[in-house]
Amino acid sequence: MKIGVPRESTAGERRVSIIPDSISKLGVEVAIEKGAGTSAGFDDSSYESAGARIVPDAGSVYSESDLVVKITPPSPEEAALFKTGSALISYLYPLNNVPSVKELARKSVTAFALDLMPRISRAQSMDTLSSQANLAGYKAALIAANTLQKIFPLMMTAAGTLAPARVFVIGAGVSGLQAIATAKRLGAVVEAYDVRPAVKEQVESLGAKFVELPIKTADAQSSGGYAKAQSEEFYREQTRLLAQKLEGADAVISTALVPGKRAPVLVSEDAVKGMRPGSVVVDLAAEQGGNCALTEPGKSVVKYGVMIHGLLNVPSMMAPQASQLFSKNVTTYFLAISKDGNLRLDQNDELVRGPMVLMKGEPVYEPLKGLFGRDGES
Repeated sequence: MKIGVPRESTAGERRVSIIPDSISKLGVEVAIEKGAGTSAGFDDSSYESAGARIVPDAGSVYSESDLVVKITPPSPEEAALFKTGSALISYLYPLNNVPSVKELARKSVTAFALDLMPRISRAQSMDTLSSQANLAGYKAALIAANTLQKIFPLMMTAAGTLAPARVFVIGAGVSGLQAIATAKRLGAVVEAYDVRPAVKEQVESLGAKFVELPIKTADAQSSGGYAKAQSEEFYREQTRLLAQKLEGADAVISTALVPGKRAPVLVSEDAVKGMRPGSVVVDLAAEQGGNCALTEPGKSVVKYGVMIHGLLNVPSMMAPQASQLFSKNVTTYFLAISKDGNLRLDQNDELVRGPMVLMKGEPVYEPLKGLFGRDGES
């Protein structure tokens, strides 16, 4: 089997899916597009020293490879370049990238979506969403600290005592917990809220106060541990109560996401109006619309005296380490679903069945089947 690693073509993407240290662990021939790792700090010579072969362009990678490993979903144009009958491991978000998935199906590709990795103990070392979210939460706290016009820690000086900053984290998933931990290490007083009461112990273990709102939470957590969508009435009341809590916050870091849906709007315009001038909102949910009603994805804007960061692709800001973690995840995953260098397409294995979107061009991801006709055609 030949594994191909193209340079990521998405604007602003600096990561690379496989780093040189992973080449020998894969145990198969690896072809890297020229310059694929440069933005992440890995030059072509480091790949050659690790045993990889450098190829001149993306077309060569796609046409020669039995398995393509990417980070971002391929565009329809990239999908058209795939070798017929080959395979793909990458983020795919299939319902948001139907044209690309249909083009992959036309090329009889077997496609695995890393965003569909099951949350089971066996898959923890393969969970790219978690590894990248850890970095995003860390960076969000640093951005909040750097932007806020006051220091995070308590400081006692001869000229007087400076009170610590108050940070409010919305969403206590992987990124939220890392944001809490980082803000605490920087000396802030941290409070956190999550729709899932089950995360209270994790929040408190990091030294933050868990905020409980007086509203009934019904079936808030999926079997995979993710937050589940709630009713519109629930969100309205939640937003109203959160606005009261945010009045005393110097910095808000929002991370709340619902898989496959637009991010819930939890910080209303009225809530922003109620915050002190000079406060900061770092919205890690911007890629799915944002948790703040005033977030502009990809931009940092000031509204009512509050700086609102609509951050996109935060892990790419730390491309070397993000690539290192991603590469370790996908290498571990490949070794788990392959034998003697070839993929094992065992549908009884949850590691195969869970992330698989297409099997030799046929849709196997249930939500996608209704968008395909016979033989995978639309």
